[in-house]
Amino acid sequence: MEIRNIAIIAHVDHGKTTLVDKMLRQAGAFRENQIVMERVMDSNPLERERGITILAKNTSVRWRGVKINIVDTPGHADFGGEVERILRMVTGVLLVVDAFDGPMPQTRFVLRKALALGRTPIVVINKIDRPGADPLRVHDEVLGLLIELEADEAQLNAPVVYASARLGTASMSLDEPSPDLTPLYQTIVAHVPPPASDAAGPFQMLISTIDHSPYLGRLGIGRIERGTVTVGDQVALLPIEMTRPADRSRVTKLYAFEGLDRVEIPSASAGEIVALTGLEGVEIGLTVTDVENPERLAGIAVEEPTISVDFMVNDSPFSGKEGKFVTSRQLRERLYRELERNVALRVEDTDSTDTWSVSGRGELHLSILMETMRREGYEFQVSRPRVITREGPEGERLEPYEELAIDVPEEYLGAVIEKLGPRRAEMLEMKNPGQGLVRMLYKIPARGLFGYRSEFMTDTRGTGIIHHRFLEYGPWAGPLSGRKRGTFVSMENGIAVAFALFNLSERSTLFVAPGTLVYDGMIVGENSRPGDMDVNPTREKKLTNMRTTSSDENIQLEPPRELTLESALEYIEEDELIEITPASIRLRKRMLKANDRKRLSREAKRERASL
Repeated sequence: MEIRNIAIIAHVDHGKTTLVDKMLRQAGAFRENQIVMERVMDSNPLERERGITILAKNTSVRWRGVKINIVDTPGHADFGGEVERILRMVTGVLLVVDAFDGPMPQTRFVLRKALALGRTPIVVINKIDRPGADPLRVHDEVLGLLIELEADEAQLNAPVVYASARLGTASMSLDEPSPDLTPLYQTIVAHVPPPASDAAGPFQMLISTIDHSPYLGRLGIGRIERGTVTVGDQVALLPIEMTRPADRSRVTKLYAFEGLDRVEIPSASAGEIVALTGLEGVEIGLTVTDVENPERLAGIAVEEPTISVDFMVNDSPFSGKEGKFVTSRQLRERLYRELERNVALRVEDTDSTDTWSVSGRGELHLSILMETMRREGYEFQVSRPRVITREGPEGERLEPYEELAIDVPEEYLGAVIEKLGPRRAEMLEMKNPGQGLVRMLYKIPARGLFGYRSEFMTDTRGTGIIHHRFLEYGPWAGPLSGRKRGTFVSMENGIAVAFALFNLSERSTLFVAPGTLVYDGMIVGENSRPGDMDVNPTREKKLTNMRTTSSDENIQLEPPRELTLESALEYIEEDELIEITPASIRLRKRMLKANDRKRLSREAKRERASL
């Protein structure tokens, strides 16, 4: 049986998952009467809610006797660790590019990885039916990107397919439209080389990803590099450090991917992507080999994380009231369990037994972990994100820089440029393609982006588009100004009352609604001026038997600002924490008592004066 292994890579929202949907449908992966939801590959509830792919997933289609194994990969830079692992399993990549947007920062990131590994690209210019689409301009931009990334001659001659994933059509020429995706299938079979297969050699396979089954335990997924494996075979699992002996296990079950299903098979040979069970202690990057020939394959190198936060046991007055898992042991076990499949994450113990430093590729990467944990019933607190610095060759301090790409309508251009200046952003490029949006490219310290997304959406009235990816480590940019406004901090425990909130709303943006439980030290709103203010949101109206025209006024409050994990991470300062429970997201001060905060502030002032 002929096999082709391909990964679909693209910037977020360029149509990868929709294209896989249509490929599965047209190849007959579903019955005619089978009801299948849209974006069927986004199986995780968070993926469906946010409209992004977070976890790489395997599927396959059969077209005219050829089995095409397809891996749908994330498009967001924060999940680049998923992309890097998956590229090891495939021999070709479908590079999907929007016919309106053209190549974006994440397109550059994933394409560089694919070219460095020698993968054969097929360029799919998608959404050619979108209003304002210019496929020929985008074709030239992709060619320029390939030249810039130093693609070899074979990669530069990559075939180009014009497609509309939404309509399920593809063609090799804009002048000769096709009614279906047949030209895309033909291009994959003709241009993607079959995987190198030595079925006669000793068995060898690299674990590229991990899945979990409540019945079978952990499954190791990867491409068989050499040889054949059969259910019941004894195999060696080579450790990362060769100082200890290899673990021996027996393959209890073997699965191949057919459509959206895992199908149990008796044996598989080189080139096939399979899932193995029965491997004790299986981890990403380990090599599974024949017992008699324990030869290691090169591991999976993943770029280091750039941002970290502290996860802490919840010690607020409301701790334990809403969560199922609240102890330090449960929290620590869950964080370290995440390392088994999330290779771009780092977890470290700290001097405190109830605090752990968790590092990731970006705010979205970390917030997805937080959201997943709260949905599982965990209750915890997190600190403000901070960048991970390095020491340069001459002892200087280095910090991570991001490449920031912004598409903004011309009328909001001045506001965006003005806001990025104090954040130490350096403009690299600015061009106006003449489609109403100006595209700007910046180099900006990663910490300069903290809190900017919400500010950007306000400045552009929700019409701007913002993307960023890790660029490099560079010299420390110096101090950056923090939040311009202070907060309203509750100084009482109780229930927020509409009468008290109405008086506060005149000079603040509220975070709580009437009837919300609050505690001493909890942040209930944003002050309209700099500096924090202690307030009493539980103060009720004094009752009297005197009647006046104003005593029976109907109080009308604006809805409070809804806090999401991303907006809360952007908002808080060093002396504040986010309390995360399955039912609530609250902001609070690290020190709950006002007297403690004042004492600490006086001590800090004395220290600065002595310096």
